[in-house]
Amino acid sequence: MASTTSGDVLPSGGSIFTSIPDLFFIPEFVCGGLVWMLVASTDLFPSSNPMGWVMFVSVFCFVVTTVWFFIFLCGANQGSIWPSLDVGYHFVAVVFYLSAAVQLAYVTVQLGQVVTVLDFLKIYRLDIAAVVMSFVATLLYFLHTIFSALRWKRS
Repeated sequence: MASTTSGDVLPSGGSIFTSIPDLFFIPEFVCGGLVWMLVASTDLFPSSNPMGWVMFVSVFCFVVTTVWFFIFLCGANQGSIWPSLDVGYHFVAVVFYLSAAVQLAYVTVQLGQVVTVLDFLKIYRLDIAAVVMSFVATLLYFLHTIFSALRWKRS
């Protein structure tokens, strides 16, 4: 009777571009990088603004996803612990991005109520784009978590 090892479950090398959960790496890079750039290009208003948390989440997830991508690309993910680590990291990323997106949306709504000057309108539009991208990044990380969990259950 043949046994299935977790090394057979996780792709490595170029095959990560053909497996369903790992196809989300590139869109996660793009959306996370856009959140990072959009939030960094806005002005910071000092009254209890969560932009620091949003920046931490976007930079943290961008860097860790980059490292994660290269680990998968180099094939260093063939141990038995990697499927559960994959699910765990992407779940943490979902929770982080969801909390950052909700806080960013709240601040953007508050900013939208006081937009009167043309300069604030530009910041408001950048914040709206950042909110949209952060929710898209949350969705991508959520889908990656779900498909990674299904892969983990198969291993």
